[in-house]
Amino acid sequence: MNSDITVRLAAWRGGDLAALEPVMPELYDLLRQIAVQRLRGEASSVTLDPTDLVHEAMTRLLGAGKTFANRAHFLAVSALYMRSILVDRARAILAGRRPEAHATITLGSAVEVPDDLGAMDVVVLDEALRKLEALEPRAAAAMEFAAFAGMEREEIAQTLGVSVPTIDRDLRFARAFVNRALA
Repeated sequence: MNSDITVRLAAWRGGDLAALEPVMPELYDLLRQIAVQRLRGEASSVTLDPTDLVHEAMTRLLGAGKTFANRAHFLAVSALYMRSILVDRARAILAGRRPEAHATITLGSAVEVPDDLGAMDVVVLDEALRKLEALEPRAAAAMEFAAFAGMEREEIAQTLGVSVPTIDRDLRFARAFVNRALA
């Protein structure tokens, strides 16, 4: 089915607006799995659910007029939008402008956290990824695709046009860099 998605994305990019209809349920399910994985283990105060995250990401994805080369590219761009949504919500919490759902977003801690601590973690993670991006853009992209899109090493390698061992090195470096920033 991956190749069917790639073919249909290419047709959609070529102007066939109906090309995505048959695979949209699968694309939606992929995004939902990513959102579930991303929000798993969050504090119980999280009210942003995977469906809300997917709907917001799909609205941004399809509304931006983006074109996608293949399934991996679609997931990569989705990761960027999901990250943006989570960071925007966290910044709104820290600024005292609670999003409509009063969400607190953490980095997967299974313990209760004070209201704004989880939001701070997301902002700190975003800042760490931005610093990493300035130092090692490919490692930052690999980390983002793994963490926010749930992409496998092979998909990340394909998307970035490098080998899987290179992605493994990039991910080790990125994890160490981000862990140090979060410490």
